[in-house]
Formats: sequence, C-alpha cells, structure tokens
Amino acid sequence: MQIYIGAVLLIIVMILSVLLICGLPLGELTMGGRYKVWPPKMRGLAVSQLLVQGFALYILLAAGKVLPIFISDKATKVACICFAVFFFGNTVMNFFSTSKKEKCIMTPMSLVEAICFTITALYL
Repeated sequence: MQIYIGAVLLIIVMILSVLLICGLPLGELTMGGRYKVWPPKMRGLAVSQLLVQGFALYILLAAGKVLPIFISDKATKVACICFAVFFFGNTVMNFFSTSKKEKCIMTPMSLVEAICFTITALYL
C-alpha cells in the first residue's frame, strides 16, 4: 500500500514541477515561497529535479514489483534508503519554510513520502 501512496504523491509533485516549469504562479509551494513565478534559470533546474523525481518513482514502483527492475534488490534497497533520507531532510526544510503554503502542504507530503520509502526499504 505504501508504494501506491508514495507513487501518487510523487506524481503530484512531478505535476507541480511541470506546472512550475511552464511558468504557472505556484512558487509559494516551493523554495520558501521566494518566487511566485519561477524565473527561467530556476525552470531549467526544475527539469533536472523532475528527472530525479521520475527516478524515485521508478525505484519505488520497481521495489514494489509493479515495474520490472533492472538493478539488484540490494541496490534498490540502498536507493530507497537514500530517497527516504532525502525526503526526511526535505520535510525538515519544508517545516522551517517561510512560506505558509509550503509548510502546510509540502511538509506533510514529504514526510509521508519519506515514510513510504522507509517502509519499502525495510521490506526489501
């Protein structure tokens, strides 16, 4: 079940990233709300962020045997642990954000994501 919850949350964040890249005024949900609309330089960085999110989605779904896996179970477990640590760190950063929207929306999402990756890693 944690795989599907984590996958849905990652897809939501990926959609948010695409919308930010397209220039929609959703910047209050990211980076402390510093930019309402991301500047072009930031949009370029968001593309690489989107690739990492896509890889995280693949790892989660592959770990849950939803998608075929092309790396060992041990490597998948390590990747899940790395993403769990990343999302726990992200949770802390979001919690201390100056943006109320980021704090209220993205903090719980990243915490749940971290828990999903942690549980998945424990069962590999």
